[in-house]
Amino acid sequence: VTLAAWLVVGRDAQYAISRMATVMVITCPHALGLAIPLVVSVSTTRAAQAGLLIRNRTAFENARRIDTVVFDKTGTLTEGTFAVQDIAVHGDDLSEQDVLTLAAALEAPSQHPIAGGIRKRAQEEELDVPEVEDFEARKGEGVVGRLDGRQVAVGGPPYLEAEGLARPQGTEDQPGETRVFVIRDGEVVGSLGLADRIRQHSRPAVRALQERGIACWMLTGDNEATAKAVAEELQLEGHFAGVLPDQKEEKIKELQDQGRFVAMTGDGVNDSPALARADVGIAVGSGTDVAAASADIVLVESDPRDITALILFGRATHRKMIQNLWYATGYNVVAIPLAAGALAWAGVILSPAVGALLMSLSTVVVAINARLLRVPEEAAMGPED
Repeated sequence: VTLAAWLVVGRDAQYAISRMATVMVITCPHALGLAIPLVVSVSTTRAAQAGLLIRNRTAFENARRIDTVVFDKTGTLTEGTFAVQDIAVHGDDLSEQDVLTLAAALEAPSQHPIAGGIRKRAQEEELDVPEVEDFEARKGEGVVGRLDGRQVAVGGPPYLEAEGLARPQGTEDQPGETRVFVIRDGEVVGSLGLADRIRQHSRPAVRALQERGIACWMLTGDNEATAKAVAEELQLEGHFAGVLPDQKEEKIKELQDQGRFVAMTGDGVNDSPALARADVGIAVGSGTDVAAASADIVLVESDPRDITALILFGRATHRKMIQNLWYATGYNVVAIPLAAGALAWAGVILSPAVGALLMSLSTVVVAINARLLRVPEEAAMGPED
């Protein structure tokens, strides 16, 4: 168009070709083509340096849209290291050590945090723990097996309900406590109360999210009393208690059906379906490989405060992309008319050499702007710091 226009108005071919060449140089789309890839490259590197491993770029860039974060309780908001607080005997022929021995034997092959707490207590008391036979883990209920030819199980209230067993008196749910029962030959012979501590950084992490208008919910298989105690202590907007592993995904969908853009944070195998269902799945680094494989982003340091860093960094990355697109496009909007000779009547003419310089400069500007991307410092610091 530039070539034809100058020839039509009577300028010589050399001048028309010079204008055309300048336009071609100016419109070389280096800056526009690099605007997004440069930000992607820099943001991935900066995120890794800050302990955020991005497995799904689309989910990361959508992190800016998160308005609800659902935390799995055990291992995410809490330390995930259960300690036995008390042992109750419900059978006449057993002692507390007998109950602990039975529980430790059944939990020996299990990888659940509660199992680890029971095994640790048995080790501290130097108990001789027998080897269980025919071990079976029942999802969301407990574990079963055989000891000395007798059927033994360790499970929570869902197991008792499934087997039609009555809960012994005096074993009501206590705030902050998780109770598991030891069943032998269909009879509840004992129970153990375990407690898990809230992570040091959970409170500042929740407050940082809430200050930015993001609702915080908790998801747990623990009883209502325990879930309510943790939710109230952290001042969460809501919680789901007594959730079986295969129900976690349903709870995420319930929130999504309300129009929420949901991020799920978890660490266990049981969290994998919920992590996959969430708009943004976030696994903590101390969790299982299955959880990490199902998540879009992995928090290397297992620090819940990094979720705020993730959301703010997602927003900052999106802003950089928009800025670079504006810089690259704005340069063309201004330079192309000048290259075509729109202001030739005023003596303003760009030569091909100047056009090449401007084209290179626009690429440099876009590259420098991308390199200025940083993980927001305030995201890594909670109020308690």
